[in-house]
Amino acid sequence: MEQSYTANDSISRAIRTRISYRTALEQYRTLSRFARISWVTWIVAIVTIAIWCFSAYQYALATGAHSLSGVLMSILANAINVQNNDTLANVLIADGAKYNPAMLQGQYWRFVTPIFLHANLLHVGLNMLNFVVLGVFIERLVGHLRFLLIYTVTGVVSIIASFVFSPQEVSVGASGAIFGLVGAYSIFVLVHRRAFNRGGIPVLLWLLFIIGLNLSIGLFVQNVDNFAHLGGLLSGFLLGWWFTPLYRTNPNGTLVDVHSLSRCWPLALLTITGTILLAIIALHFGGG
Repeated sequence: MEQSYTANDSISRAIRTRISYRTALEQYRTLSRFARISWVTWIVAIVTIAIWCFSAYQYALATGAHSLSGVLMSILANAINVQNNDTLANVLIADGAKYNPAMLQGQYWRFVTPIFLHANLLHVGLNMLNFVVLGVFIERLVGHLRFLLIYTVTGVVSIIASFVFSPQEVSVGASGAIFGLVGAYSIFVLVHRRAFNRGGIPVLLWLLFIIGLNLSIGLFVQNVDNFAHLGGLLSGFLLGWWFTPLYRTNPNGTLVDVHSLSRCWPLALLTITGTILLAIIALHFGGG
């Protein structure tokens, strides 16, 4: 009897997991056509690209370009290689890059602004391509506000990690926040692993491979801030555990997302408060 109960309970959990997974994937289809659009993803991508255009223009002027053709030539010449480029570093610092001396002097907005800054065409192109591909899907999965929360908090935590562990580096880029999205989605898959074939092991191994591959790039390529990537990834794991959709059946038989912000808003406020406290602690005990 005990073995029968265990087997039945396992089957019941698998069924609940499949229902939760399928509901989470299809929930956005119940929204109006306007609400289905991944507005946060597209707005962030457009704003980020616009900010890069402004920084690229400033850099072109700083290198002596004064015509449209000169600006375009400057952008193309700097499209890939940014090593030992003090002029670009100065432009990015002026625009809000992660720069520890300025942050220690009270420019705390630099915990946020680096997420929207990029060094060159290749940098912004690859990051925004990855962001849009991931963002459209994950925003549909978690909803607009939860997506904004996960992206912003993991982005800020990635800058905090860079501030503490790479104090000498001038850092910019959305890759830490993108790693945060990957981390959050990985937890969603882990929680719903029973909805996949073979207990989700092949999918989880594939995600681990992608994460490991991207982190390993920082070991061989200069000017890649792996501490920011790790900070974003680890905070993404945590926020994924707290906020990615998990549907359960109410006593009246309706499905409810127990991780929705309407139910977890105190945890969301605690998350934002904790991120601010983490930045304060970093300012007082690290970054020198």
